[in-house]
Amino acid sequence: MRNYYTGTEEKEILKSMTILVDTRENANKHIIDFFDKKKIAYKNKKLDYGDYSFMLPSNESLGIVKDVFFDDELVVERKGSLVELSGNLTADRTRFENELIRKKDAKFHLMIEHGSWDMIETHKYNTEYNPKSFIATLNAYIARYHISIDFIEKDYAGSFISRLFYYHLREVIKNFTTKKEGE
Repeated sequence: MRNYYTGTEEKEILKSMTILVDTRENANKHIIDFFDKKKIAYKNKKLDYGDYSFMLPSNESLGIVKDVFFDDELVVERKGSLVELSGNLTADRTRFENELIRKKDAKFHLMIEHGSWDMIETHKYNTEYNPKSFIATLNAYIARYHISIDFIEKDYAGSFISRLFYYHLREVIKNFTTKKEGE
């Protein structure tokens, strides 16, 4: 990437952002429909962890000589419900925890559709997983793996993902420009 970008070039870079959708992600039609409706570029790619990340395609006029991937920097793992998440924390616990270990230093957002801390506390989900254990595990994972937990209504999932990546990329561009200008 170049040392400095004009406002127009920054906008061009941000507009070129392409969201990566893990090839194993399913039941996400509402998210893909949002991307299509908003004309947000996306493509399927196997991700080592998480369900969504993003990349910048090469653009030599902007000094981006090859594709730049951010899947080792920021990912979103989507869970469609508290029922799905409780299964990940019980029957699939080892697999799920291994995914958190593989993420290393990447920022990992666990996005849960249709859920809340209140719903867990009051056991408003259809599994036998004890609310106290559910909360304890999530808080332990926050501390142990430095993850963020985001409760998002299904209708806003695509918006949450795209904005999270957009504003992260915008900060990367600004930090890069600021660092290079000061050298």
